[in-house]
Amino acid sequence: MYFKILLNIILGYVSIEVEGYFIERFINLCQQKKIFLWNLHRTKTTIMKVNISIRDFKRIREIVKKTKCRIKIEKKKGLPFFLHKYKKRKLFFALFLIIIIGIIALSNFIWNIEITGNENIDAQEIRNLLEENNFKIGTCKIGLETASIIQNIRLKSDDIAWIGIELNGTNAIVKIVESDKKPEIIPEEEYCNIIATKDAMIVKINAQNGTPVVKEGDMVTKGSILIQGWLEGKYTGNRYVHANGEVQAKVWYSEKVKVPLKQLKKAMTGNVENKYSVKINNFEIFLTKRVSKFKKYDTIETDKKLKLFSDFYLPIEIRTQNLQEYEEQEVIYTVEEAKNIGVQEAKQKLDEKIEDKNSIQDEKIYIEETTDSVEVEVVYEVLENIGTKEKIGF
Repeated sequence: MYFKILLNIILGYVSIEVEGYFIERFINLCQQKKIFLWNLHRTKTTIMKVNISIRDFKRIREIVKKTKCRIKIEKKKGLPFFLHKYKKRKLFFALFLIIIIGIIALSNFIWNIEITGNENIDAQEIRNLLEENNFKIGTCKIGLETASIIQNIRLKSDDIAWIGIELNGTNAIVKIVESDKKPEIIPEEEYCNIIATKDAMIVKINAQNGTPVVKEGDMVTKGSILIQGWLEGKYTGNRYVHANGEVQAKVWYSEKVKVPLKQLKKAMTGNVENKYSVKINNFEIFLTKRVSKFKKYDTIETDKKLKLFSDFYLPIEIRTQNLQEYEEQEVIYTVEEAKNIGVQEAKQKLDEKIEDKNSIQDEKIYIEETTDSVEVEVVYEVLENIGTKEKIGF
């Protein structure tokens, strides 16, 4: 339906008023003849207003006679009537034609790339991979082989399990499915050792298969063998096996934070200044003065791409720079205040490293004071399973 309306706007249509006692019959006969009517509404019981294409308007004469209705043209709309109206304005028509040709030419290029589905992979990393395969803003869609681009990216990046490229107008939607990074699973029939994933102190070792080579209280480093993949038998001698077991150990995490007793802090004044520019591909036109009246300020930039329709982007961006003024104020902390700030910041950093907070067994805080600062070190003692399997190489 919407396509038919758009087509009639291009080819031309008329708004008509139909008056008579048999309007329902008029509509039914139009449907039988497959005459398309839209924007139909009644103003009175015997009067109806409706839109109809130029071609179909010529076909309703017979229906008008049968239903004894009267027809009156109220408005003529569409591209043919528009061009006829402005046919003497040659410059206007020439500019209109250039714009139409320009839009058609621009529609053959990609002016926006939208990336979805990425949570752990940075969007810029994906854009770099696309650019390496000549897929970027301004790329011509004609002859573009998305299948080969997809294949090259899949071969180059192990983090991407699946990638799809969908072209809608001048918009390219790149859909990503990230691969799950799982530890290598060694088949039971292959020989392996269990090694340490971190520097730690052994607390408990439970070897279900294989020979333990460490004991409780031993300090180990990352990569050290904890359970060897071999057994010594009285009658069978030494033989290789697939080591199995669990090794729990104490692991230490630490963070240091230095807090100066005198600091310059930002205080926002509330004064704001906006600057605008137009970016056409890689060329930028500044609409306001580039130099700010503020001495000190933070800048927040936002870019908005222009588009004609939902998926028809243009190579034009409106850039807005939001300048927020601030003043620097000197803040003096006491030693105790600096300690509290340092401990809080260090703990926050440590909490980001440790997934299971219940595994924290102990924490220690070390303070070092100087004349102008306080350095805080927070150490967490965490109980973890540090064993992982590694194939035995022959």
